[in-house]
Amino acid sequence: MSAVTYQQREVKRARYAVAAVFAVHGAVTGSFATRVPWIQDHAGVSAGGLGIALAFPAIGASLAMPLAGRISHRFGARNALRGLIALWTLALILPSLAPGMAALCLALFVFGATAGMADVAMNALGVEVENRLDRSIMSGLHGMWSAGALTGSAAGTLAAHLGTDARLHHALTAAVLTATGVGACAWVLDLQPAAEEEPPPRFALPPRSALLIGAIGFCAVFAEGASLDWSAVFLRDELGTSAGLAAACTTGFTLTMAIARIAGDRVVDRFGAVRTVRVSGIVAVAGGLLIVLAEHPAAAMTGFALTGLGIAVVVPLCFAAAGRSGSNPSLAIAGVATITYTSGLIAPGVIGLLAQATSLVVSFTVVTVLSCGVASLAGVLRAGDRPKVTRPGAAVPEPRP
Repeated sequence: MSAVTYQQREVKRARYAVAAVFAVHGAVTGSFATRVPWIQDHAGVSAGGLGIALAFPAIGASLAMPLAGRISHRFGARNALRGLIALWTLALILPSLAPGMAALCLALFVFGATAGMADVAMNALGVEVENRLDRSIMSGLHGMWSAGALTGSAAGTLAAHLGTDARLHHALTAAVLTATGVGACAWVLDLQPAAEEEPPPRFALPPRSALLIGAIGFCAVFAEGASLDWSAVFLRDELGTSAGLAAACTTGFTLTMAIARIAGDRVVDRFGAVRTVRVSGIVAVAGGLLIVLAEHPAAAMTGFALTGLGIAVVVPLCFAAAGRSGSNPSLAIAGVATITYTSGLIAPGVIGLLAQATSLVVSFTVVTVLSCGVASLAGVLRAGDRPKVTRPGAAVPEPRP
């Protein structure tokens, strides 16, 4: 077997391995989300207290994500991801053990910190695999995350329906996901820093190259968070639908995003990152206009579906562009991830405050305006458009140090 053929097989195997890690990461999120009511009751916190506690995962992630690059530099990309994904899956156990408010906040801080570091490490490896394959895979990888989240949610819903103690549910889930994630890491790329390469700083502000890319991600994640948390409320309060139909709208939005992400790589390969995001932003704007002008539930549900379709590939392409935007891919990815996590943290609250002061129609008008930002800023993702190589028989690029 030639060296080029061996490298190609190794990179293809690494693609499937990192896809499995993405699915595991999503499954932890889905498993946690479905048991939040049980955790709230067990910890004995009020609705307001729960709202405060649920801010701690984003705080932990934002503070810890810059550390991922330093950990990868110290231990190598494969060992770093293996350790970080294990910490993330095992952290699933902590929130259900919390006996009170303080312990719950601490548990969720650790939960978010491990989530953020694993997120940066797996996205950095995903970008490296994409570079070597010379075709888009980041959308599909994030689609695998969505599929994992749906799977974790389904299992968590079943556990809740059966009245299973969340401590037992999360302990068993953590054991399965840890074994799966650590096992998959055996086949991810084993990137090592050059001997003369300086380690990245422990903490650093997002690099300038990540700020505009992060702004696009901010707009997309804001629309995602608003739609996930408020679409059902919008249909119920503004259009008077039943609880079942309102819930179906949220499910439809989630499924639309997952399907669009899994199918999005072919679109990106054909049209490029910039054109794809520009059109995606226009689709999201069209969806937002349908929502705010809707007089019938079907129109609003179609609008939320279009919003999901429009923003689905934006964040994966932001990570891909960040990974090519400077000399330190992990730091740039951490910067973009910090901005998008912040957006996800504030979006539900901002929508709620606006709705209280005005109406949900006004709130989703703001979402529509932010979707315009996705379309108008798409040009900054030119780093996500890879130079084309001649096929077939193109050599696999040499690994970066």
